[in-house]
Amino acid sequence: MSTAAEAGLRRIFDVVDLLIDAVDEESLVPALLPLLLDAVPGDSIVWAPSPDPTHRTPTTLPADLVTLDSQAAFDRHAPADPLVAHTWTATGTPLRRSTLQSDRAYHALAAYHDVYRPLGAERQLAMSFSGGYVDGTPRSICLVINRSGPDFTDDDVLTAALLRTRLAHVLRRLAPPPALRCEVTRRESAVLALLAHGLTNQQIAHRLAISPRTVDKHLEHAYAKLRVGGRVEAANAWLTRGDAVRPTSWTGMVAGHR
Repeated sequence: MSTAAEAGLRRIFDVVDLLIDAVDEESLVPALLPLLLDAVPGDSIVWAPSPDPTHRTPTTLPADLVTLDSQAAFDRHAPADPLVAHTWTATGTPLRRSTLQSDRAYHALAAYHDVYRPLGAERQLAMSFSGGYVDGTPRSICLVINRSGPDFTDDDVLTAALLRTRLAHVLRRLAPPPALRCEVTRRESAVLALLAHGLTNQQIAHRLAISPRTVDKHLEHAYAKLRVGGRVEAANAWLTRGDAVRPTSWTGMVAGHR
């Protein structure tokens, strides 16, 4: 292993060690952001939870990078930004802006002129992940690293992907879901588990040897219990809950219907 590769691994381990020892998000984030900028080098980093009832602007390094005016401009222009769409409505996997659009297309965005250019954000790497719960509501975290210089490398994207999984895990631990009004049934849990792994209703029905209509009814009941309105929210909420609160029998149920 090269010296550079060893240094990169050490930076990743520094982040992981901090996450393992984390006791609350309030103390974690200020210590975490500098380590993330070491692991995936950049000029600035933005940590933006949604929903976030506590802060009117995201947490950044350098501090106070996003003002109320620039946040308002971002909110106005965000619907036209493909990288925002990827992080908030698509998979949220780590992605370079240059993968989505050319420099010319990026510079034509209103958000570039009003928000990104003043930050020196000529290059961006963004991702989102589950942020646990706040006030009983599932939360997501958007993380953006900005650079004024060379674009992010494939290794940077890979590092971000490795850290994304661990960040989601620790936030699920620090911000667990509220107690449900009514626990899901064994069959609903089996349906949700398959849904969270990307199966369609038809595939779930085939796997569990039930009709697609029955799958629809199980999901309808599960949505109400999880306090969600659709498939993506249900999958995220189910994954966020963690193994400790899932009925212990669903694994055997799924295996038995293969």
